[in-house]
Order: sequence, then structure tokens, then C-alpha cells
Amino acid sequence: MIMVSFYILGIIILLAAILAIYARNIVTAIISTGVISLLVSILFLLLAAPDVAMTEAAIGSGLTTMVFLYAYNRIRRIRERNDG
Repeated sequence: MIMVSFYILGIIILLAAILAIYARNIVTAIISTGVISLLVSILFLLLAAPDVAMTEAAIGSGLTTMVFLYAYNRIRRIRERNDG
């Protein structure tokens, strides 16, 4: 049963990675990478590594996604200000 969970998580992670690569919208790609990190943290939890899972969830899924979204928003506002 646990191996089935690994395979399902692996397939979903691969699909999210493909979405992140081929997404035309940058926000979609950023959210997709956050989902990948969240799923990897679940994978670490299933592998009995709760400390690594918590770190991945906090840093990889939470903080990194927020920093990317903040940077994208700043770049977008600077471009609008310079173009307008």
C-alpha cells in the first residue's frame, strides 16, 4: 500500500513539474513549484523523516513560493511604472 502511495505521489510530482516547465503564466509556474515542494514534503513524511518534511514544507513550499511571488510582483510593478 505504501508503494502505491509513492508511485501516485511520484506521478503527481512529475505532472506538476511538467506544468511548471510548460506553463505560459509565470504565476502558474510558481504555484506549481510550490505544489511540488509540498508533495515532496509529504513523500519525506512517508519515508519517516519528519524533520526533513517540516523543513521542506516550511522553506520549499512556503517561504520560497512567497519570495518568488513577491519578486514577480515587484518586477511587474517596476515594468508598469517604466512603461507608463
